[in-house]
Amino acid sequence: MGSFSIWHWLIVLLVVLLLFGSGKISTLMGDLATGIKSFKKNMKEDEPDASLAESAPPAGKPAGSIGGPAQSADATHTTTTTSRPAA
Repeated sequence: MGSFSIWHWLIVLLVVLLLFGSGKISTLMGDLATGIKSFKKNMKEDEPDASLAESAPPAGKPAGSIGGPAQSADATHTTTTTSRPAA
């Protein structure tokens, strides 16, 4: 009951081949390899940019700052209450 036998794995492999076909599986593996190569290439391209960004001083406001709502000097704060129907 602990692990699968070789017969379990052969049946699973047969079902996968019947569902997807050998052409579809090889296409998926090729797409996966292409994606990994592209990812590695882009990671290498980003490394020089990261070293330049650390040495350059930030310009203007930080990207994550969000300003609050603008209020005029004579604005008053009012609160609203919601009423529930009596049970």
